[in-house]
Amino acid sequence: MCYLHSYRNARHEQATRRALERLMPGVYISLSSEVLPQIKEYERFGTTVVNAYVGPALGVYLGRLEHRLREAGYTRDILIMQSHGGVAGVADSVRLAAGAVLSGPAGGIAGGRHAARLLSHGDLITFDMGGTSTDIALLQGGEPQLTGDKAVGPSKVALPAIDIHTLGAGGGSIAHVDEGGILHVGPESAGAVPGPACYGLGGTAATVTDANVVLGLLDPANFLGGRTRLDAARAETAVAALAERLGTLPVAAAEGIQRVVNTNMTEGIRIVSVRRGADPRRFALLAFGGAAGLHVTEVARMLEISRVVVPRVAAVLSAWGMLATDLRHELVLTHVGDARKVGGPRLRSLFAEMEARGRERLSREAPGHVDVHRAVDMRYGEQTFEITVPLDSVDPDAPDLMDQVIERFHRRHEELYTYSAPGQDVVLVNARVAVVGALGSPPADRPVELRAGAGAAPRSRRVYLGRWTEVPVYDLDAARPGLEVKGPAIFESATTTVVLRQDDRAVVTPRGWLDIAVAGA
Repeated sequence: MCYLHSYRNARHEQATRRALERLMPGVYISLSSEVLPQIKEYERFGTTVVNAYVGPALGVYLGRLEHRLREAGYTRDILIMQSHGGVAGVADSVRLAAGAVLSGPAGGIAGGRHAARLLSHGDLITFDMGGTSTDIALLQGGEPQLTGDKAVGPSKVALPAIDIHTLGAGGGSIAHVDEGGILHVGPESAGAVPGPACYGLGGTAATVTDANVVLGLLDPANFLGGRTRLDAARAETAVAALAERLGTLPVAAAEGIQRVVNTNMTEGIRIVSVRRGADPRRFALLAFGGAAGLHVTEVARMLEISRVVVPRVAAVLSAWGMLATDLRHELVLTHVGDARKVGGPRLRSLFAEMEARGRERLSREAPGHVDVHRAVDMRYGEQTFEITVPLDSVDPDAPDLMDQVIERFHRRHEELYTYSAPGQDVVLVNARVAVVGALGSPPADRPVELRAGAGAAPRSRRVYLGRWTEVPVYDLDAARPGLEVKGPAIFESATTTVVLRQDDRAVVTPRGWLDIAVAGA
């Protein structure tokens, strides 16, 4: 249900809902004034339609899940991941169903946020490379950027969501040669079935995984800890067919696949950093997902990033990250007007109103410590778009509140677009508040307990890193804290492989993570 100006006054939408509830008892109803109470009707209407479409199905699914968990004896809270990187209870998740449609990748960013706290390094770029795609996000001061400019297929979803850039670049991305003889990788993917040629499930196209097998970076006998064997001959056949179209040798074609996909991912990182006004060289790269470790050091070198961190839980960091999330409610109120005429007292009252509503919701969910994050959407007078300005370091009770807010807007505009216009009028569009209830930390915070055989001498394997060479191969799951390794070398676990190139240096941290200094960056 979407009325044109309900973001300012919701009483007509509410009255219509009461009438519909009398006529259609039990029907799922979405009001735009509750889903997204902010100006710009296209975004508000589109988001409300998605909410109404997703809500009934999500309600049935979560209702069944809740019932089965209770039958199994589970008595604690059930929390659902949200697109903004927090979690919410079942009732709120069903009411605002559109808030969960981008929640899967958000789990990885939640893991990145927790990793930033563990590393005491708040400026991270998360690099999540899996089988079909690579998801990239920027964390500054330990927090990801939020955006209201996301789409699901053709539909706009303008609810706050973590700003994640997704590329069609994963282990299953297919390499092909165009009519001009140019090599491309992705965005088409072989998927899980038939998958890369080396899976032996019927795939014949050369993929990134096949190239890594041909280069010796993946051990066919030790895939998934030896539970599954890759077919190296099929990988070589697929890459050889591609090499014939390129007029080169199979190993050169495999290296070309690596270079192309690495370049694609490097450009993706530039999109979330340089185009957002951030220099990637002052960030560390947090690598996770099953395929990231094979590519991350070279991607870092191309970006002149000097530090790479690979968590011990890299292959499942998105799931681990969901255990590190907090209860979070995002609220927004539109109040369009000249910022100085709106004034500090009125902005302060908008923040207070939203904070009270958020705290009231959290009180029903019994959190512990509560944090409040404030932001505004602002623009110059003649602009047709606004930018979000975080205000975490601004005291809402400061007598010069609006002066500080306007100054922050000019500074943020210059970061994003390389210029500001202090002489122009500044317009306030939306006030935003995030109310966060702290939950516990995941169990992986503890130092690792080494298994039997820790510190054993590495194996070796012949791999191609510009030339064929024998490199040591370390068992990542058995690597003792404090171990230092200089590349070229490989770390392997049951679920991921990490490649160190010439003169890269890796240290195993007390948690069993790899902290890598990238050579030449």
